[in-house]
Amino acid sequence: MSFSDAQIDALKAPLSRDAVAQRQQGGSKVSYIEAWHAIAEANRIFGFDAWNRETVELRILGEPNLGKDRNGNDQWRVNYMARVRVTVGDVVREGSGFGQGIDKDVGQAHESGLKEAETDAMKRALMTFGNPFGLALYDKSQSSVADTPKAAEPEPLISDDERAQLLTLADAHHVLLGDVCAMAKIKDLRELEARLFNSAKNWIIKNARKEAA
Repeated sequence: MSFSDAQIDALKAPLSRDAVAQRQQGGSKVSYIEAWHAIAEANRIFGFDAWNRETVELRILGEPNLGKDRNGNDQWRVNYMARVRVTVGDVVREGSGFGQGIDKDVGQAHESGLKEAETDAMKRALMTFGNPFGLALYDKSQSSVADTPKAAEPEPLISDDERAQLLTLADAHHVLLGDVCAMAKIKDLRELEARLFNSAKNWIIKNARKEAA
């Protein structure tokens, strides 16, 4: 298969800094993207039904008992290695990952280690497709990690002059419409504001005509 121009642009696009998480590892901070973000990006770029992941190898590396914790419970540490294959059309990529689970319940330790290994391997496979999947983080300078542009402020429904005229009309006809005008600054109620403003304006004009008649 060949990717569409839109998909290629998306794969080349910088990784949003908002999608980058950090954790302490070996005395330093490590940048990474979370699994849910990688899956969401794959769905967005490739399509919900156009990609597949498959665990082709899963191997347990050890199940040592770490002894008792302060409460006298056994502590288990389980290590796993996984290899995951990601397929997009006829494009196949693979990645290997490691996972470790520590728990007083050996079953829970296995589950945590297994999931972490599969997730790590999936992200490594997806990473080969481009920046949105974390490829940008392998560059120490992170030149392809960009700040997310801030959304432009919406244009007000009424101008300052219109607001002033409405207040003048309201004062002349003893109508308290200050709250309605103030609502012009409340983004989540813009539709309500428009309806109230138009209703109030029509009421004032109607009554002004009556007085003038």
